[in-house]
Amino acid sequence: MQIKTKPDIPGMLVAAGLLALAGLIWWDTTRLAQRVVYGVGPDAAPKVVAIGLALLAVANFAMALRGALPARKRDDWRPLVFIVGGMLALMAILSFGGGYILATAVLFTATAAAFGRRAIVADFIIGLVVGVVTYLLFAKLLTLSLPVGPLESLI
Repeated sequence: MQIKTKPDIPGMLVAAGLLALAGLIWWDTTRLAQRVVYGVGPDAAPKVVAIGLALLAVANFAMALRGALPARKRDDWRPLVFIVGGMLALMAILSFGGGYILATAVLFTATAAAFGRRAIVADFIIGLVVGVVTYLLFAKLLTLSLPVGPLESLI
């Protein structure tokens, strides 16, 4: 005999949000200019992300409907503040010409702090290394344009 649990309404709202985000990404990819005659175009990766989000939304909704989602803690907002603060800092740094590497280092540090790590200087240095490696990979090897700031000008 299976115990019936009530549906998780907040979990269903999260699933709806994920599905809406997937739809928004899919719709946005239809507006991209297609300059590729053959092969993979610029809409391939966003469409994969949209499909993945849609699948995640369906799975999340099914688990929420059964009441099978894990219990959530309601008392600790610090991780969310660190993540959102890191994203806002990233956008501000990029907007004011700080460059990709510095923005990535700040986001990495904030994300590590959100997960409970308190080695801020070490995390910032790790973030700088990750930023330099990804900048070199994307900007130099793949010749993609990334935001340039003072650190990127040195490379």
